[in-house]
Amino acid sequence: MEEPRVVAVAGSLRDGSYTRLALEHALDAAREAGASVELLDLREYDLPVYDPDAENTADAEELMREIREADAVLLGTPVYHGTISSALKNALDYCGFDEFEDTTTGLLAVAGGGTFGPTLEHLRASVRAMHGWTLPHQVGIRNASDQFDSEEEFVDPALEKRVRKLGRQAVEYAFIDPEPITEHTETAQ
Repeated sequence: MEEPRVVAVAGSLRDGSYTRLALEHALDAAREAGASVELLDLREYDLPVYDPDAENTADAEELMREIREADAVLLGTPVYHGTISSALKNALDYCGFDEFEDTTTGLLAVAGGGTFGPTLEHLRASVRAMHGWTLPHQVGIRNASDQFDSEEEFVDPALEKRVRKLGRQAVEYAFIDPEPITEHTETAQ
């Protein structure tokens, strides 16, 4: 089996981002499961607010290429006002079917408080609109500032297990064919 390529898009621009940190843990698990991995840190891309009438920047083209060439994509976002960050939304606005169609996608939302459900649903809807295939397993992290110790390790082993599972499943399902299996027989009519 060929080595899958898993990329994670960190939708937080904050230094010391818990979203980025959690994605790094998921990517570690993906690497251990046999994937080549890369963190796409949106702080490193010049992505003006998406304008469909404007020519894409070189950075937008690079981000789109990285996502398009991935076998699986992890999307991570902080929870802002019950939805995804504007940085991640803007990055996704540059993307479309070419980047996500039939691509295995894992979702991770990091909340400063306790609510992340709507954010994960917004991410799922965005991926579905681009014809991506979203893993059923998703991760929401509540009270993020309390979830990591001074060495940037998870405090709660159960939460660490969930995040690592996301990375492993990105590898396990990287080459899945999301088309439903149907049997066609000439005799059935």
